[in-house]
Amino acid sequence: MSKITLSVYRGDANGGEMKTYTVDTFPGMVVLDAIHQIQAEQDGTLACRWNCKAAKCGSCSAEVNGMPKLMCKTRVDDYPADQPIVVHPLRTFPIVKDLVADVSWNFEVSKSIPILKLADDGSAEPLRMQQVDVDRIQEFRKCIECFLCQTVCHVLRDGDRKDIFFGPRQMVRLASLEMHPLDVLDRRPMLRETAGVGICNITKCCTEVCPEHIHITDNAIIPLKERVADTYFDPVQKVLRWVGGRK
Repeated sequence: MSKITLSVYRGDANGGEMKTYTVDTFPGMVVLDAIHQIQAEQDGTLACRWNCKAAKCGSCSAEVNGMPKLMCKTRVDDYPADQPIVVHPLRTFPIVKDLVADVSWNFEVSKSIPILKLADDGSAEPLRMQQVDVDRIQEFRKCIECFLCQTVCHVLRDGDRKDIFFGPRQMVRLASLEMHPLDVLDRRPMLRETAGVGICNITKCCTEVCPEHIHITDNAIIPLKERVADTYFDPVQKVLRWVGGRK
């Protein structure tokens, strides 16, 4: 049985430090296993959020060697055995304790997005959708809200501009609604103004860290940018709105 070293952040909103632990390894071991071993054998006060250990709940999000990852999906043998594995909470959000970050801002933003609205035409006919439309929005439904895409986003992470940009996760949610063929609401004003879709600089880092392999940039953010651009910046559309007496 070999051993590995982990450098784990210990602290809260008032500050903290990295602490080193050495644990025994076993075949197939993931970073979350190592954290649990520390809790069980060395320090029961180490705080860590987790639930399913199957990469489907999104709870165990953290930064492993500087990269946002799910700890339950990150194998320890992917890293050099002679170097410590550095585990830090998500840096984009406030730290509650140790590896637990306060991601509640994301849920508050989600509440502000209008939900699916179907046409109320009194028809008793069953709702029908083309398969191409089903496939398009089905990808967005795979999101497990781990918020790895939010923490790697340059606008939210480096600029801390949560006041002007909803972030990749919420762009995925808006895309799932805006591209729904049966939805009758127009969320383009929100996308342009409060959601700040135009601020995204298309680095695709959010797509790279998504554990569900959602094509966030190509299939959600770029199409939403195109819809906003066609509506507000296309000169032909501008003339048509002027002729129709609309702003």
